[in-house]
Amino acid sequence: MLGIFYLELLLLLRRSQEWLYPLAFFLIVITLFPLALSPDPLFLQKYIAGGIWIAALFASFLSVAALFDADKKEGHLEQMLLGQTPLPLLILTKLTAQWLVTQLPLIILTPLLGLLFHLSSSVIFALTLSLLLGTPILTCIGSLGVALTLGLRQQGVLLGLLILPLVMPILIFAVTMVQQSQVQLAISGPLAFLAGLSILVITFVPWVIAAALRIGMDD
Repeated sequence: MLGIFYLELLLLLRRSQEWLYPLAFFLIVITLFPLALSPDPLFLQKYIAGGIWIAALFASFLSVAALFDADKKEGHLEQMLLGQTPLPLLILTKLTAQWLVTQLPLIILTPLLGLLFHLSSSVIFALTLSLLLGTPILTCIGSLGVALTLGLRQQGVLLGLLILPLVMPILIFAVTMVQQSQVQLAISGPLAFLAGLSILVITFVPWVIAAALRIGMDD
């Protein structure tokens, strides 16, 4: 498993477009946010957390859109299905490498963005923590959508229709967590929800993705 994890990391780093494009998209959306709405510091302090989360949501979709395409074209996906290693463990390893390369840089940049928009340290902490707990959910659910639509035409449109309704609760609770931090209320409620949902998704979604891939390859 460590060998597979290292191989996935190496392949992702060599395919620079798979992590540079989402990162560039994330930064461009955050940069355009004050230009499109208002440069007022008070307005930005109130609403920038939602803008950062929306940018992270679509950057996550962009990063997983071609997650299994190369494996399918190169025949690696068939080897994963036929191998002795349980497929859910292979998928979990692949998703972990995907999250580290594509989502972790966004989380690392978040404190810097918070300072640029004059957010307080407690709000920056809550925003970063919400992304740390929420982005694994986005990666897993997005990967499930990719597995369900693998090989179909207009995959991007179907992916959005499948995934957006599922990730709305994550976006709502994450932004609520930041808003409660802004008014100095306890964030334990939305924090517990995101943490519990993250554990649940990481535990069960790889098995669902494995089943979807097996059905898709059988067809």
